[in-house]
Amino acid sequence: MKALILLFAVFVVFVMPTTLVWLLGRRARVPHWMLIVFLLAGWLTVAVGLALSQRAQPSLFPETSPCYGTRSTPVSQYFPPDSFCRHADGELRTVNGANARLVFWTAANTTLAMAIAAAFARRRQRV
Repeated sequence: MKALILLFAVFVVFVMPTTLVWLLGRRARVPHWMLIVFLLAGWLTVAVGLALSQRAQPSLFPETSPCYGTRSTPVSQYFPPDSFCRHADGELRTVNGANARLVFWTAANTTLAMAIAAAFARRRQRV
């Protein structure tokens, strides 16, 4: 029964939105390569954003949380995604490096660029 629920959740969370974006893009006559790049960059943005915002939270494995050994409070920020440890002196220190944030912003900007490029491609097809 658990496998069936998990399969349904994967279908609702990943397959349905991806299929909807694909079908709407094809109906609008957006090129295939733009749709593929848009979907891949979009899902990468979601995955990296989730990982960045939840990295300091000790929900599943408290010993692996970067805040565990420092006796500090984990703090999450959802946009832009980042995790912090609030130390005893009140200072927030990020647990994510610059490279991880670069991956997020690159994927987010690629997603946005593909949406803008699709609009220009559609307009060009009309003329």
